[in-house]
Amino acid sequence: MTTDDEDEGHRVVVHLGSLLEQRGMTLAELAARVGVTNVNLSVLKNGRAKAIRFSTLTHICEVLDCQPGDLLGVRTKRDES
Repeated sequence: MTTDDEDEGHRVVVHLGSLLEQRGMTLAELAARVGVTNVNLSVLKNGRAKAIRFSTLTHICEVLDCQPGDLLGVRTKRDES
């Protein structure tokens, strides 16, 4: 049995929810400060995004005062077992 992520060829995980919680910030506030829609950030937060522009990633990291590696990770095949 394969997961949706495997079908799409990636194991990227997004830690946006935990970063927002740590910063005491809402998705709507981040969206307004970054200049993207709530819907687009929600898609990213829920792991359904297929891509992210470097400019958007840069803005998110600036607002959340983090590095891309704090926001994104790669699940190993071992993690899926």
